[in-house]
Amino acid sequence: MITLTIRHRTTYRYRQQVSLGPHRLMLRPRESRELRLISSEVTVTPAATVTWAHDVFGNAVATATFPAKADSLVIASAVELQLHAAAWPVFDIAASAVTYPFGYSSDEWIDLGALAMQQYPDPARRLRDWARGFVRGSSTDTLALLKDLSVGVPGAISYQSREDEGTQSPVQTLDRGWGSCRDFAVLFVEAARSLGFGARIVSGYLYNPDQDRVGSEGAGSTHAWAEVYVPGAGWITFDPTNRGVGGFNLIPVAVARDIRQAMPVTGSFVGMTDAFMGMDVEISVRA
Repeated sequence: MITLTIRHRTTYRYRQQVSLGPHRLMLRPRESRELRLISSEVTVTPAATVTWAHDVFGNAVATATFPAKADSLVIASAVELQLHAAAWPVFDIAASAVTYPFGYSSDEWIDLGALAMQQYPDPARRLRDWARGFVRGSSTDTLALLKDLSVGVPGAISYQSREDEGTQSPVQTLDRGWGSCRDFAVLFVEAARSLGFGARIVSGYLYNPDQDRVGSEGAGSTHAWAEVYVPGAGWITFDPTNRGVGGFNLIPVAVARDIRQAMPVTGSFVGMTDAFMGMDVEISVRA
């Protein structure tokens, strides 16, 4: 078990005062058997009214509304937590799902719903054909298939950090041959869905004290990865960016059907077209 402190500060700068629209904040980690939240505090400058709710996935979402204009916006999160995920987890997969292909129960299909459906167009079956290349014969070990698929993403795609907003479609990532961690996660999730798995995107923090993980500068950063539902084992964590299985160095904040539903900070402003000057993000994840 390790105790971690996470500092996440986002600063927006404007040339003159602007009217700030509501901002949606997803900064509070998801508590679980492997993650115990000790404290979590979000502060917003200028002063704002902050309300909390849970979205359809059970993520904690804060909404900040602003009564006055401002020429800057600072959103700061301070979190302390205990993480005790196993470095080498053992997954107790149900006998019915040990070998792929397998079938989810009718209840599982209903509950997985859109999480088992591809979210991006693939009219030429480019993604599905690529994913099928990891299936070894008429039947194969389920966990081995998912591990091969996770390792196959960085095997086919080069990592490249991107500061611009948005995510490439899986087909774009395959065609371009490069992408960021969120592109890797989306590609893996969509490929798993094309094979009939229920899968979801996870957004959160990467703890990287040795700086040996891709997608992090310093001791930690925001990160995106994936989870696949396998009967018996439940949601299994895969980090295709770092060829990882299990979440011993991952701090989940949000799970979602689509990466756009799990952005840490989203919002708007009303002002002159050249009002926006820039944005800075500072993150530290330390023991």
